[in-house]
Amino acid sequence: MAPSGKHRKFERETDQTRINANIREKQVLVIDEDGQKLGVMDTRDALARARDAGLDLVEVAPNAKPPVCRIMDYGKYKYEQSKKKNSQTHAHQTKLKEIRLRPKTGQHDIEFKIKQAVGFLEHKDKVQVSVIFRGREMAHIEEGRRVMESVLEELLKHGKLETPPSQQGRRMMATVAPK
Repeated sequence: MAPSGKHRKFERETDQTRINANIREKQVLVIDEDGQKLGVMDTRDALARARDAGLDLVEVAPNAKPPVCRIMDYGKYKYEQSKKKNSQTHAHQTKLKEIRLRPKTGQHDIEFKIKQAVGFLEHKDKVQVSVIFRGREMAHIEEGRRVMESVLEELLKHGKLETPPSQQGRRMMATVAPK
């Protein structure tokens, strides 16, 4: 059952920043909203200055001697901190996308795969190009190499070669990273 009303003893705010009357030190180093040092003063005087300006007194460096407090709009500060935190969590994670080809793949199909790979590179993903040989195609590795070279020639306009083409059994692979 969810806690309701005044029975929220397990829910705690993780923010430990002290503001206004919660500041316990007798003297603090005060910085105004413009970033100017006002000097060391009694906490009561600093609180009076903050109230006169219609702002809050916020302890920004509690471990300093004396603690550093800043006169600012605490609600606005918290909002900007949460926006900064959210923007950091939405960073793009680079993924490895693969396009698979065969030595006998038609020219139009190769162009379509290149177009897809360019889209991946523009979206900041890596692209692994694989040419797969089946059965008697192993006798014509040079045809697969030709296909690989033509694809890489187009993709290197949009990215950089991370790993050069290499043969691994029945598969020839190369990786292209975004610029």
